[in-house]
Amino acid sequence: MLINAKGMGFSELNDAIRASGESCKITGCMGQRFIASGMNGVKIEIDGVPGNALGAYLGGADITVNGNAQDAIGDTMNAGTIVVHGNAGDAAGYAMRGGAIYVRDSAGYRAGIHMKEYKDKKPVIVIGGRTGSFLGEYQAGGLIIVLGLNTDGKPVVGNFPCTGMHGGKMILGGDTSRVKFPDQVRVSRVSGSELSDAAEHIRTYCELFGKDAEEMLQKEYTVVVPDSKNPYRQMYVAN
Repeated sequence: MLINAKGMGFSELNDAIRASGESCKITGCMGQRFIASGMNGVKIEIDGVPGNALGAYLGGADITVNGNAQDAIGDTMNAGTIVVHGNAGDAAGYAMRGGAIYVRDSAGYRAGIHMKEYKDKKPVIVIGGRTGSFLGEYQAGGLIIVLGLNTDGKPVVGNFPCTGMHGGKMILGGDTSRVKFPDQVRVSRVSGSELSDAAEHIRTYCELFGKDAEEMLQKEYTVVVPDSKNPYRQMYVAN
């Protein structure tokens, strides 16, 4: 089903998506917020720029954006997939609890803030370019991958990454020599072939955006995990 979103408010647009059945394509998207909020069981393709909180509380829908997306994509999402063929704004995956977000290019500040996981619910964010400051702030679970492609010589991540990190894992490609990590994390360099828990997600990124997966997995990466001896873990994670 084709939905022309021009002139629609977000409530009207979401009603049209629910009425579309199993799939729809939205054209003329012009910053409507909360698109597909809480939805599941539908495939959505978007032409234009969706507004803040695309896929908030997503329950299992699959969303593809043919361009850029604004702030807070996947806010508190539980399941499903969001694919952005461009850049994402700030706070991508805020409090994300499940599902996966793939951003072809870069993301803004505070991507992955408050990510968490429980049992088989393990959220994943893969960003192809770089991110702004406070990546993975207060991360409690899940996996954040930033590949460091086409960064024009800039660091793969901005200032203060992993601030308050007490769970999960972060994997960074590219140059991290200028990145200052906090004391409560452990940092190591590994080859892509050692990234057994991340390889499938890197492969998926490459399939989605036409990259060479084997070449990507030959690179070296920086792996960041919380230091289990640090009080942050005792403060935030139940024994």
